[in-house]
Amino acid sequence: MSQVTVYSSNMCSTCEMVKQFLVLRGVEFTEKNVSIDLEGRSELVKLGFDSTPVAVIGDRVLEGFDTSEIDEALQTL
Repeated sequence: MSQVTVYSSNMCSTCEMVKQFLVLRGVEFTEKNVSIDLEGRSELVKLGFDSTPVAVIGDRVLEGFDTSEIDEALQTL
């Protein structure tokens, strides 16, 4: 199971930036598109969020696209 999950939605350009950032770093991740994945949407709400992108990296939950935060979280894996 992947230690990185990205909650995304349709037409979310920032979501695409997060996913591309991870791909460029060779990080495997699970994507949950909350526009079509009801279970994923429920998980996102349980995490306390109602918008995307949200990335769960190990035990850290990050909202938005902050490259330094993502890199810092990836170092803990």
